[in-house]
Amino acid sequence: MTLRRALTAVAAAGVTVATLASAGTASAGGHHADRALAFDRVATYPVFTNRPAGEDPATPTVAEISAVSEDGRTLIHTDALAKRIGFLDISRADRPRGLGTLSLAQLGNAEDEPTSVAVVGRYVLVVVNTSSSFTEPSGRLDVIELASRKRVASFDLGGQPDSIAISKDQRYAAIAIENERDEEATPPGGEEGDLPQAPAGFVQIVDLAGKNPAGWRVRSVPLTTTDGQALPALVDAGLAAPIDPEPEYVSINGRNQLALTLQENNGVVLIDLPTGRITKAFSAGTASISGIDTVKDGTIDLTGSITDVPREPDAVAWIDDRYLATANEGDWRGGTRGWSVFDSRTGRVAWDAGNSFERLAVTYGLHNEDRAGKKGTEPEGVAVAEYDGVRYAFVGSERSNFVAVYDLSNPTKPVFKQILPTTNGPEGLLPIPSRGLIAISSEEDDASVNVRASVSLYQLGKGTPAFPSIVSGNDRAGTPIGWGALGALTAAPGKRDQLYSVTDAAYSQTRILSIDAGRTPAVITGALPVKDATGTPVGYDAEGIFARPQGGFWLAVEGAKGPENKLVRLDAAGVTRQIVPLPTEVAAGLGKQGLEGVTATTDRQGREIVWVAVQRELSIDPAGTVRLGRYDVAAGTWSWYGYQLGSTTVPGDWMGLSEITVVGDRLAVIERDKLNGPAATVKRVYTVPLPGGAAQPGPLRVLPKTLAVDVLPALRATNGWTQEKLEGLTVAGNGEVYAITDNDAVQDATGETVFLRLGSSRKVFGRN
Repeated sequence: MTLRRALTAVAAAGVTVATLASAGTASAGGHHADRALAFDRVATYPVFTNRPAGEDPATPTVAEISAVSEDGRTLIHTDALAKRIGFLDISRADRPRGLGTLSLAQLGNAEDEPTSVAVVGRYVLVVVNTSSSFTEPSGRLDVIELASRKRVASFDLGGQPDSIAISKDQRYAAIAIENERDEEATPPGGEEGDLPQAPAGFVQIVDLAGKNPAGWRVRSVPLTTTDGQALPALVDAGLAAPIDPEPEYVSINGRNQLALTLQENNGVVLIDLPTGRITKAFSAGTASISGIDTVKDGTIDLTGSITDVPREPDAVAWIDDRYLATANEGDWRGGTRGWSVFDSRTGRVAWDAGNSFERLAVTYGLHNEDRAGKKGTEPEGVAVAEYDGVRYAFVGSERSNFVAVYDLSNPTKPVFKQILPTTNGPEGLLPIPSRGLIAISSEEDDASVNVRASVSLYQLGKGTPAFPSIVSGNDRAGTPIGWGALGALTAAPGKRDQLYSVTDAAYSQTRILSIDAGRTPAVITGALPVKDATGTPVGYDAEGIFARPQGGFWLAVEGAKGPENKLVRLDAAGVTRQIVPLPTEVAAGLGKQGLEGVTATTDRQGREIVWVAVQRELSIDPAGTVRLGRYDVAAGTWSWYGYQLGSTTVPGDWMGLSEITVVGDRLAVIERDKLNGPAATVKRVYTVPLPGGAAQPGPLRVLPKTLAVDVLPALRATNGWTQEKLEGLTVAGNGEVYAITDNDAVQDATGETVFLRLGSSRKVFGRN
């Protein structure tokens, strides 16, 4: 496969093929011996497994900001929810090991929250928020000896802290004292959540002179006058409310110059650390972005735009001693869905991502449509580091669960290299260049929906990363094809490498997506809207699809209630031509999980038989027995067979079927549990004999099943969060077996889609 052909798959997102070409085959999946270096995920560590003994595993525990020991082997992360910091042994990057936690209740108050962490020599610097209220902010800096985990010094910070940065020469630490606003308070003459809200924030500089932390000195850099008025420099910069600067994030360059973002004020301040003097302040400005999704309507529609929106940068990172990068997450009035490079000498934008960052999310199936009407991808974190002589930027999307990697060899012309998939809410981006690693810590944790926080590790090396396994190309207008929730697969009749999938109820309009499996990664090449009988776009909860040799498609449509389950036949243009309801007694016995797969056979006489898989047991059937349905199209009759599910020992788990496809004289089905991550147990493909005719009256005849392949090892081989919803399976015209996971449109899920190549049909299923 040529490099040009491979790069076509990822040349969307407003970035040209020429731009991506420098990424080499590492991001495109080519086969050249001189592959460029790329980051590949080597481990994902769920931080709840490092909880204190006796704590309920469902108790929220997160990983936010992280730091690493000087030897690069011990990672330390904050956990504001659990009021502690955690320690991980990453000596073996592929096998991180929990080293326990340190509760802040032991050092102060049970309500103290760590907001950031850094390492200087053998000491861990923990920034702690001790505020009793928004109007009485307070905080401290605790210095912990890493080896003993004992506090050796503590400093009053005089306000509520946010981030901390250490200078390269380890002479200074700088801490942003935010004194954040109360989003429910209304200042005089303003609206709820507006600025200003006293007291104003400032910066604390810690002089790290001497080996004994007890001798360190803290000095303040005020960002208002002594009587609480706005500094002229901040006023001249045109900030939103310079009387209430609210510092957010800090970064220090090689000249000991501090860059400080004022997110709500849409500004950046530069401070000389040796003197504590403000040298420059400038506005981050506004941006007008087109070609993005701006309406939460269940449709990925890249025709929206935003006009003159403040960037409101969150994280900041120096690229070199002149240029700095900001992640423009936005807060209350802004957010431009990308990131920018600023020239610190002029305060002007030297480069801006425009719509390209958000379009990357669309291309890689990570677009969170639920956030379209707000701040989209919400780029929150940015980090810069040099590996093997190449400077990289890492930009994290809080809402779409990825980190984009860019080559910054030319600071004013970043070149996109690859996407790193993460668990939910990537917060901390920690480059570890000495070991060729980057650690990404994620803050979202909700055991009730199986979303757990983690620390993921990625190693720089040669070869093709496991992610992505599927991407979208562009439509005829050059726009990335939006996709997600691919819960079904079928082969395209008469075509070796083409497959079809279909979107489910995660989106308001059903679309059939064409997939070219002959490329690596696989490429979504087209989208066919599904319409009702009048030709109007329609939204089915399509959980199964079969491409008919006669033309058109069968859809297995699941319903929120039993009677809403149905078979739908479409013509080649996607128009509904037939709707087949389930028998009354079957529909009445269904719960929320109904039809989940469809396939069909046509004999030499042209008689078409459609087969469906029901995900879970009917209320009228024995526990653990689900149904496989047989619909005779010509006769218009249904008959049913039984399938015996396995089980797991996890409380609250359930088993079900999620796909069905014909393989010679057998039916292949996916049987899976409801579990993900380290708890995932059953993700298997079984076969049952294909019955030669309609079922006989009487009790369900349970078909004997044979294990074809356990897919769990392949899902775990990505070294990520093991995906729950293995839901699509088919055998293509080329004889290869493909499977795919449903990413739930990034809702209560990581959003990562795994497209699996399981091998030849003969290898997987034996002789047919």
